[in-house]
Amino acid sequence: MLKTILVTGGAGFLGSHLCERLLKDGNNIICVDNFSTGSKDNILHMHGDPRFEIIRHDINLPLFVEVDQIYNLACPASPVHYQLDPVQTIKTNVHGSINLLGLAKRTKARILQASTSEVYGDPEVHPQPETYCGMVNPIGTRSCYDEGKRCAESLFFDYYRQYHLDIKVARIFNTYGPRMHPGDGRVVSNFIMQALQGKDITVYGNGQQSRSFCYVDDLVEGLISLMNTEEVVGPVNLGNDSEFSMQELAEKVIALTGSSSQLSFHPLPMDDPRQRRPDLRQATEKLGWKPTVALDEGLIRTIAYFNGLLESHRDIINDNPEVNVQEVKVSEWIMQDSCG
Repeated sequence: MLKTILVTGGAGFLGSHLCERLLKDGNNIICVDNFSTGSKDNILHMHGDPRFEIIRHDINLPLFVEVDQIYNLACPASPVHYQLDPVQTIKTNVHGSINLLGLAKRTKARILQASTSEVYGDPEVHPQPETYCGMVNPIGTRSCYDEGKRCAESLFFDYYRQYHLDIKVARIFNTYGPRMHPGDGRVVSNFIMQALQGKDITVYGNGQQSRSFCYVDDLVEGLISLMNTEEVVGPVNLGNDSEFSMQELAEKVIALTGSSSQLSFHPLPMDDPRQRRPDLRQATEKLGWKPTVALDEGLIRTIAYFNGLLESHRDIINDNPEVNVQEVKVSEWIMQDSCG
């Protein structure tokens, strides 16, 4: 049965891929975004489809629509973006969740919260199972996001227990792929952009801290599987459990781009986790889901996307050879999209 599905944050990196996949299945999609970090370019190719609707809206304000399912992806997801306005980040996680939970309660819609591996903080347990409560600094510079997401999970489960709301909670680990914001400060986009421009690769710490990287197509399939599995509420880890150090990732990017870039080591940011890898037993056993795209394959696709962005803005680079292209994209490209 085809559904009317609301995707908040639908013009963002992950949200746009999710909208595209759900639309492909024949559903009616309502894409909601305030375009603070999302881009119209990400959803432009869906604009002419009669089953795709775009609403510019901030979920900190109530939303009145009739839907069958809600995917809540609305929140800046990279440190550069969520630390620009930490109070707004917390509000989006708390007030926004309350508004969407109220909408789900009124419409009797199933609602999925896109939580994060950041709820585990700098973990003392490795890999991280869903039963691990985490080690999070509640007053650090990352806490607006980390604690905001933890509070959102609390709200979802309180609505589940008190109002018997039909909820799902996914804990998303590092995800990458085309349509990532080139200046969002995440490690994959940073490394690729620097390598393509022949700049030094910025590695924080000694480069031995580790992450697990999930290609966006795999992650989208995981979200849809969780949403449509009746017996599972969550939280469920979604990500790739192949683990790589930051130095290994940088070396892969240099090799795949054919870059002459060198590694440049810098102090580790505050509360940056030393290691991160999901325990995927629940996702595998209860959802029948596991990632299929290897890191090298996903990086090749992502490199091609960023290379296309650089080529399309070659005039900016040629006119301003000293310009930081990542900063240009933050201050001009996305802002132009946001302002219409």
